[in-house]
Amino acid sequence: MLLTRMLKSMKNHLNAATILYSVPTRSGYQSRWMTTSKRVQDRSKNKRIHDLEVATEKWKITSKIFFLLEILKQEPEMVIPVRSLNQYRRQINLPKPHRISDFLRKTPKLFELYKDHNGVLWCGLTRKGEDLIVEEERVINNHADKAAEHVTRFLMMSVDKRLPLEKIAHFRRDFGLPMDFRTNWVHNYPHNFRVVKSLDEVEFLELVNWNPNWAITELEKKVKALPEITEIPTSGMLSLPFPLNFPANYKRISSYGQKIQLFQQRPYLSPYADAKGLKAGSLEFDKRAVAVMHELLSFTIEKRLVTDHLTHFRWELVMPQKLMRLLLKHCGIFYVSERGKRFSVFLTEAYKGSELIEKCPLVLWREKLLSLVGYRGRKKKFETFSDESDVEDDYGLIQSDSEVVNLHMELEQQDTMDYEDPVLDHSEMDVGEITCAYQNHKSS
Repeated sequence: MLLTRMLKSMKNHLNAATILYSVPTRSGYQSRWMTTSKRVQDRSKNKRIHDLEVATEKWKITSKIFFLLEILKQEPEMVIPVRSLNQYRRQINLPKPHRISDFLRKTPKLFELYKDHNGVLWCGLTRKGEDLIVEEERVINNHADKAAEHVTRFLMMSVDKRLPLEKIAHFRRDFGLPMDFRTNWVHNYPHNFRVVKSLDEVEFLELVNWNPNWAITELEKKVKALPEITEIPTSGMLSLPFPLNFPANYKRISSYGQKIQLFQQRPYLSPYADAKGLKAGSLEFDKRAVAVMHELLSFTIEKRLVTDHLTHFRWELVMPQKLMRLLLKHCGIFYVSERGKRFSVFLTEAYKGSELIEKCPLVLWREKLLSLVGYRGRKKKFETFSDESDVEDDYGLIQSDSEVVNLHMELEQQDTMDYEDPVLDHSEMDVGEITCAYQNHKSS
């Protein structure tokens, strides 16, 4: 008994410990103290949204197919020896001893295999697959101007009005950019941005012209469309409440109470205003960070991003060091899925169930692609996953001659939501009360 108490005491001290670490700044390195915190899986295991976990599963499948299609598109005749695909096992999460050929055979409506006279197995696309490639090029070309607007506004939100080109490339699929984004596409809009090199030969995309018509957030645009709104402040300060979307299966929400009203009523700096004067860790700093993430997610095709891509822009977008903590804290605005090796964050207002409310042509194209991919939809619970869970059974998620049905897997129902953020108390409030309070605030 004494040993057990000692171990618990040691664990509590470790959880409350502080760590001294160094972070790069513009003038060198600065030391900071950081308190340790729980793993993301532990913090979010009771906050899971079944429908958005289903959406994550679909994205995991299509991302693998996207990768293989892009490999084939780089080949002159869009065919490649199957053995040459072995080098991409990590990208499609296909561990040995599973064979690439078996993976491809499970998608016969999209890929076809054949042997040449030397017995070498080759992979190509079916006629439907080739038609999809042609359609994708057309859709991406039609989307180019909107993508250029989003990239420009991304630059307008940054501190120095320029961003590393390599970092922006991480958002290529999310923004609907073409494969030649870095080599050709960036030079097609010289009035918006240009490529420059730093002294150490790092390429940056730099803003050329500030467009005041684009310095309006997506949230402002939606509010302006409402007849009861007559004027929106233009001083750079906003007081617009964020739409909240709590799932129906959350019966109670801890730690909100009146705090949700205080947060929604608090004015905040526009993502396009100069944020250099904000104090890190202040309430104004955090709320502006929420606004920046809301705006950035609004730019994406599926209103979803991989979280480690977001963290790459902490300094450029003036966002907090503990970005994940902020995402989890504002679970009515964002939803974090920890499925697999890489976490994803969703803009909850953009979804109804597992489907996007507004689907652009690129989303419709991706759904058409997914219809050619068999999906098994295994019945299993979404538990807390280790870093290796993505490899666990992704190679078995697709099978031949099955359509995208039965996607809604069993999910352990959670009646309550444990909100263990140290900066908040533990008062509880029903979702209905929160929604009512939010609606009252909007109408006041």
